[in-house]
Amino acid sequence: MKYLIVGLGNIGEEYWGTRHNIGFRVVNALAAAHDARFEENRYGATCEFRVKNQVLLLLKPSTYMNLSGNAVRYWMQQEEITLDHVLIVCDDIALPFGTLRMRTKGSDGGHNGLKDIIAKCGGADFARLRFGIGGDFPKGAQVDWVLGHFPPEEEEKMGERLETTTKFIEEFCLAGATNAMNHYNGK
Repeated sequence: MKYLIVGLGNIGEEYWGTRHNIGFRVVNALAAAHDARFEENRYGATCEFRVKNQVLLLLKPSTYMNLSGNAVRYWMQQEEITLDHVLIVCDDIALPFGTLRMRTKGSDGGHNGLKDIIAKCGGADFARLRFGIGGDFPKGAQVDWVLGHFPPEEEEKMGERLETTTKFIEEFCLAGATNAMNHYNGK
């Protein structure tokens, strides 16, 4: 079995380290934990490695957040990966910093990257792992918040949060969504 693990974010140095790019940081941490290196490919940077008996293909789309569905659809078709073997990692302003929540299907929740994936990849029946970025911003300042950087006190906790997220994704691939959600949702 092969899994497509997609970290959502925006390409470009000006976006590195922003809250909206936490998906990129998560898949970078997962790749680093397995000594895997990304290489530039069509529609994004990819790397592939094994975790026990599962093959994980990691993708950082180069299509920008709002067109992520193009990259996900391409790699699903290229690698013959079905929607039930796709996991999308993205930010969530409704969750406190570092809180993790996985769902196996659902709406886009107002996230434009998820909206595009749902529209272009055959529906909403794919797993999504949301990483909380908090939502302590004044009304009308959502764009500035998600495109802003994590403050130092959250960056200090980032290593531990990324390690937990890596374990969450590995368990999803090895033991299934239900087991992974039972162990890690809300943590």
